[in-house]
Amino acid sequence: MDGFELEWQRILAALGQALTIDLVCHISPDADALGSALAAGLALRSLGHGVRVSFGDDPQVVPESLSFLPGQELIVPAAAVPDEPELVLCLDTASEGRLGLLRDKAFAARTLVVLDHHASNPGFGTHRIIDPAAPATAVLVDELLRRLRVPLDRDLATCLYAGIATDTGSFKYAATTPATHELAGRLLATGIRHDLISRQLWDTASFGYLKVLAAALDRAAYEPAAVGGRGLVWTWVPYQDLVLYGVPVEELEGLIDILRKPAEAEVALVLKQDPDGTLRGSCRSKGAVDVAAACAAFGGGGHTSAAGFSVRESVPAVLAAFRAALDD
Repeated sequence: MDGFELEWQRILAALGQALTIDLVCHISPDADALGSALAAGLALRSLGHGVRVSFGDDPQVVPESLSFLPGQELIVPAAAVPDEPELVLCLDTASEGRLGLLRDKAFAARTLVVLDHHASNPGFGTHRIIDPAAPATAVLVDELLRRLRVPLDRDLATCLYAGIATDTGSFKYAATTPATHELAGRLLATGIRHDLISRQLWDTASFGYLKVLAAALDRAAYEPAAVGGRGLVWTWVPYQDLVLYGVPVEELEGLIDILRKPAEAEVALVLKQDPDGTLRGSCRSKGAVDVAAACAAFGGGGHTSAAGFSVRESVPAVLAAFRAALDD
């Protein structure tokens, strides 16, 4: 029996014994994080477990682009999670710092189960399945559902499809495999409207977003000598822009995918400012540079080609440290 199989058996045994399960994902959740948590939560609820889903932001905001995900009645504020939970199932969280307000509560749990696909994950938790070969954490949740013998329905499929589609870049990233498409086919067979899901995820925004986008692109800078001569393109979005145009920071999730387009730059970085001055960094590379390692310098992490972090520093200080981390 290999290590993964033995760990899966331990996880199933722990879940089976738990009366109440708290499912948590990373702060500022994307479709893979929240979709995975909601799908697992719906499945566990169907088996009779008490279930809460949460993430450690305050205020806790579900992005409008994810408002269609089923199961959101399971979501509770971070404060509603017990200080010492019975069992925490942590999904799509590359480092303990990305748990935000739920970090201490998760580590106080009797059992902390981690399902993740980030290569930078250090391996926290009492039980863990960390599979960097998986294109999305939603793939691991599909495996969990199979092992729990919970059949796919439209609600589960919607949550899982949203996670897989976003983390594969609509099935165009290198991590996409034949098995990924086979899973997508099984999800589509439940009758979900993938066209409507895709429209909500990528093709719907407020008019204010266009104004913030225009300002961010006007502010963009290209540094050809950075990253050992491979090039860096970066921009930042001050909180004042968000207030001026009435745009929540969560709506800017796709800005990095626009900024990464220039052929001249290997690495792209977007810094988004919160009301308290915290900068949320999102970065991408075209594959030649490990941006997860650079983000680790700020307590963040992710994948070789896509990673993020949050830090309380000035824009010039973050840029200087980021450049240095990329050159290490």
